[in-house]
Amino acid sequence: MNSWVSLVTKLINLLKRLGGGALVGMMVVTCVDVIFRGFNRPIFGAVEVVSFMATIVLACAMPLTEFENGHVGVDLFVRRMSARGQAWCDAITKLCSGALFGLVSWQMWLYGNTVKTTGEVSMSLQFPDYILIYVVAIAFGVLCLVILTECLVNLRKAGAR
Repeated sequence: MNSWVSLVTKLINLLKRLGGGALVGMMVVTCVDVIFRGFNRPIFGAVEVVSFMATIVLACAMPLTEFENGHVGVDLFVRRMSARGQAWCDAITKLCSGALFGLVSWQMWLYGNTVKTTGEVSMSLQFPDYILIYVVAIAFGVLCLVILTECLVNLRKAGAR
């Protein structure tokens, strides 16, 4: 289990770096574009590039946020359960969430294949859209791994007496 958690942590750190780089890139492109607009020379496609990077930031942040339990949760009823009941409830919730994001990741990958086949590109820069779709699919796949790892941890807690 420790080697599995280590692998998932490495994937999370890789996505964290990619998302952080995209966030810095958004800042740089936006600042340079604003400065150049002052000289009446805006950067062509800046809005498109920033929107691509925002998509990367959001997709790459989700696995780390889940790993750090940073999502908002409402647990009015779960708090009143025993520790074992809470673990079971969390395990079932994580299993459902993992299945959902696994399905989303798989469908995003298939959609990326379709977009690649059709040759769809972005409007201004003619950037191939499938690359961005694949990045989101991979990030959601890692999110699925994080959620399922947490599900296993909760199942161990629920099984312990």
